[in-house]
Amino acid sequence: MIQRKLTQTINNRLFKGKAIIIVGARQVGKTSLMRNLMSHHKEPILSLNCDDPEVRAMLSGVNLSNLRLLIGKHKIVIIDEAQRVDGIGLTLKLITDNIPDVQLLVTGSSSLELRNRLDEPLTGRKFEYTMFPVSTAELFDTYGLLGVKQTLENRLIFGSYPDIITHSDDAAELLTNLSGSYLYRDLLSLDDIRRPVLLEKLLVALALQVGSEVSFNELAQTTGTDSKTVEKYINLLTKCFVIFQLSAYNRNVRTELKRGKKIYFYDNGIRNAVLQNFSPLNLRQDVGALWENFFISERIKANHYSHRHAKSYFWRTTQQQEIDYIEDCDGKIDAFELKWNKRAAAKAKMPEIFTKSYDVASFSAVTPDNYLQFLID
Repeated sequence: MIQRKLTQTINNRLFKGKAIIIVGARQVGKTSLMRNLMSHHKEPILSLNCDDPEVRAMLSGVNLSNLRLLIGKHKIVIIDEAQRVDGIGLTLKLITDNIPDVQLLVTGSSSLELRNRLDEPLTGRKFEYTMFPVSTAELFDTYGLLGVKQTLENRLIFGSYPDIITHSDDAAELLTNLSGSYLYRDLLSLDDIRRPVLLEKLLVALALQVGSEVSFNELAQTTGTDSKTVEKYINLLTKCFVIFQLSAYNRNVRTELKRGKKIYFYDNGIRNAVLQNFSPLNLRQDVGALWENFFISERIKANHYSHRHAKSYFWRTTQQQEIDYIEDCDGKIDAFELKWNKRAAAKAKMPEIFTKSYDVASFSAVTPDNYLQFLID
């Protein structure tokens, strides 16, 4: 079993009088994490999956008496896919406030719906964590250095969902199924998503532009809609953990881009599944984009699990001077150029205008030879 970084963190939070919330895309391993944690506890456990309509009905608009009957003598209650329950925040508040010896473990695959329903009722009553597809550090903890190095090309193509890593022979089929339906289930169930064909077109357009700046107006023209609809769909995809956005870093330089955005996928495999392209690296024209998407998403995982509160950006001027990736952590600036090709990496340097304008702590050209030092503590 793959060793997940959140295991010890959550174990240390059990029975502290607060609900534990884990959000993340479907199939990243939230339920498996819960089961693994609970296998080491002897307390009676009640497990509820809110994909089941009967479970949703039991948790919607209930009173305290019914909740006590439902929970019975169980000391740990696991609620999976909680975002699907109307009024779930108030239900969890009732349990936390009135049945304090019960530990709530709650998962959700849509931060949009779950946070909207939890934030006010559970203020001060929860610990919340985000779970991602398997990180490089988690692979290292499980399989060691050789295992990480041997699977790099596979992860660039097929990504890092747990099921993909453990069933690599069936990766293409599993990813196609995951990206085609299961991953977007919550998103397509939202009232705001009325055009699934448009969603598919937008995802293809975003997948083709990984590593490039995106324009909502251009995306609207490509997909046959308006820029407001594009922006809305992109925000929903972000909140359902399919994609994430980087803004342009700008503080001092007049010619810096002020409103630029880049969009990346949390998982390379999902990006390639959207395009239905699982070709090996030596037959691809997009290796640079795959490498950039891979490293930035892995770095975000590493920062999150290490509790480094770094803000992520890219940098570019109107004269096309650029830096692929920038982190600003408490005023400390680290800059990264991401190069699959070692010869290109040897020529990489920071634009002079950036070094003159900012106090840069470090500049690194990241290649397959040295990337692990930035992802494994």
